[in-house]
Amino acid sequence: MPDRLSYQADLEPIIGSTFQPTGFPDIGAATFTRFENGEEVDSLLVESVQSMANRLEATAWDDASDRPASELDGLPWVRVIRAGTGEFLTSSRLEAHRLASPFVHASTLDGEHMFDVIKKRLGLEKDTPLDRRSMARAVAALDPLCLVHGVFFSQKEWWGQPKFERAVSAVIEAHDVRRADSGGRKADRVRHQLSDELGGTAEGYGSVPYPRTEWTARHIRAYFVVDTELLRSYGLPDPVQQLLESIALWEIRSLLDGSLRLRTACDLAVVGEVKVRAGERPLPSLSELNARIKELVPQCSDIFGPGNPLTVEWADKGKKK
Repeated sequence: MPDRLSYQADLEPIIGSTFQPTGFPDIGAATFTRFENGEEVDSLLVESVQSMANRLEATAWDDASDRPASELDGLPWVRVIRAGTGEFLTSSRLEAHRLASPFVHASTLDGEHMFDVIKKRLGLEKDTPLDRRSMARAVAALDPLCLVHGVFFSQKEWWGQPKFERAVSAVIEAHDVRRADSGGRKADRVRHQLSDELGGTAEGYGSVPYPRTEWTARHIRAYFVVDTELLRSYGLPDPVQQLLESIALWEIRSLLDGSLRLRTACDLAVVGEVKVRAGERPLPSLSELNARIKELVPQCSDIFGPGNPLTVEWADKGKKK
């Protein structure tokens, strides 16, 4: 049985031939050298692993209704509201640290601090080995997507500081790249002269020329990996394990079938079929995955219970003294 499911999708710009890659402070575009058949190939990081993780997670959230995507109904998650008003603030599906977010652990559940609730449910005790399987069940009961996307309970008061690694990863690269240098001009149709008294470019006035660099590439490719061995290592019931794997595949398919408009000047589309790189199983269609998830969720009730959100209240009390 393979320990990874791996896929590759070829992409191309929807408009023209150029694209704008992700940029990093003080670095700009992340260029690197790829080796193909012993030859050096100039390459570029179009979308980083960390950014793709965010994009995969975003497929499972409905921004319009501030709730998880309806296809994942029946799964538990933590909903954070503002104490006193009931205003929705965030959730374990939106926070970068998921269940370990301060907006989650600094909240209260029926008057009890969520920090302590999580600590108890994970069974964290001094001078006690971490029971990874038991903790995985506890995490799944709070928000199973934390086992898909990873969560690190890093606070020192969470004894042992347990960590669950990300089970799905992705990246987009461009190979055999060339620069496409151009520029533009921000025009001011009203103010034609600048001065210290009237205000200048710092205030947004004036006509300002600027350089711009985009790129072309022989190939743009998205790569995806699902670590099935990691999911199996949690010792969860078979339906839960299958469900977590199906959710990871659902996010990949949702991203590829949906919008790949990564930035204003980086709007991509899938070319041809998604290829299998490892695992010998083709990536299922979205309809197949929807049906599989709908069938599996009721089979996981021993772990998920009714699958309702756990609503907690957050009150900003400032930094601890």
